[in-house]
Amino acid sequence: MGMDYYNILKVNRNATLEDLKKSYRRLARTWHPDKNPTGGAEEKRAIYDRYGEEGLKGMPPPGSQSRTSTAAGPSGPSNFRYNPSDPDDFFAEFMASNKPYSFDQERTRFQPRPQWKAGNTRGEASSASQTESSTSTSQLEKPPAVEKTLVCTLEELYNGTKRKMKITRNVAKTDGKLEIETEVLPVEVFPGWKKGTKITFPNKGDRLYGQLPQDLTFVIDVKPHDVYLLEGNNLVVNQMIPLVDALAGTTVHLKTLDGRNLPIRVEDIVCPGHEIVIANEGWPIRKEPGKKGNLKIKFDVTFPTRLSSSQRVAIRQIMGG
Repeated sequence: MGMDYYNILKVNRNATLEDLKKSYRRLARTWHPDKNPTGGAEEKRAIYDRYGEEGLKGMPPPGSQSRTSTAAGPSGPSNFRYNPSDPDDFFAEFMASNKPYSFDQERTRFQPRPQWKAGNTRGEASSASQTESSTSTSQLEKPPAVEKTLVCTLEELYNGTKRKMKITRNVAKTDGKLEIETEVLPVEVFPGWKKGTKITFPNKGDRLYGQLPQDLTFVIDVKPHDVYLLEGNNLVVNQMIPLVDALAGTTVHLKTLDGRNLPIRVEDIVCPGHEIVIANEGWPIRKEPGKKGNLKIKFDVTFPTRLSSSQRVAIRQIMGG
């Protein structure tokens, strides 16, 4: 019967993994050759290298005088020798797994060790390294999307528009070099979009080695308009009128963002800061098709810089002053 590793580690068979780790570390420190120079570690190792486990038990190995080439571990014969003085090999055999594991004390977890196949020589390490470094697509990281600004006029955002955007991206080739690719993407802007709206094209960004293709995102920006300002879902117009129109009334003509002529009759006496609100002539509301915000006209009044004497007298007569 083989070794009872539970007994060697001085733990019972119901011990937790943490108990096994603690006992293993304690024994490793206790029997380390530097801590226990009189324990005969070198002599025992020489016996094991020559005669194997049977030699340590005081029994000559059957049918052989040496054991230096192969050994059978828990996962069967392999081309490397099991060494009980190696903590990784000892712990791997103790766990009796069909996949050897190494114990990482820094991260306190088990890590798969490379699987060695019989017949490999110096190429084994290189082959195992290539196997471990080959990464499946699902393990690659997705880099942040690359963003590009798409500047639109207020009319384009109000009515909607279509653009063709020529883009370039970096593509890593198999020889390690970067190549620049170009593509023309159709971009549709819908009525009611605003500054900051994002349109994303999956996997249309850079394609670099070791990571998934980037997404490409266009971010809407707006050119300043000569007449209109956008505040929420409302369109705002700052309208200047002369004093005579403020007192006698007038009609203000506005050209809407969809090209209509919108006459607005002003009947009240207008003071600076006066405001007229026209419903449903504002910004299209995306979540409520057919509905718009308000149009707000904010007035300011220009005063004459000079008056003649006759004009002053006429004003007094009219105003009753």
